Amino acid sequence: MTKSNVLSIPDEILMSKIYVIREQKVMLDKDLAELYGVKAIRLREQVKRNKERFPENFMIQLSEEEVEVTISQNAIPSKQAYTTPKVH
Repeated sequence: MTKSNVLSIPDEILMSKIYVIREQKVMLDKDLAELYGVKAIRLREQVKRNKERFPENFMIQLSEEEVEVTISQNAIPSKQAYTTPKVH
């Protein structure tokens, strides 16, 4: 990776986008997409089209309870803002 391709993100910002769900550290698709400067829907499309390039557990679906916890952690403002049940 060339120096121009390296993402430079302060640790505090990166750490604030990591949540613990099912005893695993995860990032929401919207946050991961934001870090790479793409729309979350495009990120999800690329993962689905290129499944062989990603680990099997790269995407998970949240349960209703996990959505509620994610809302309470202010990761998403409300269920209305939660347009997809995927995290990365």
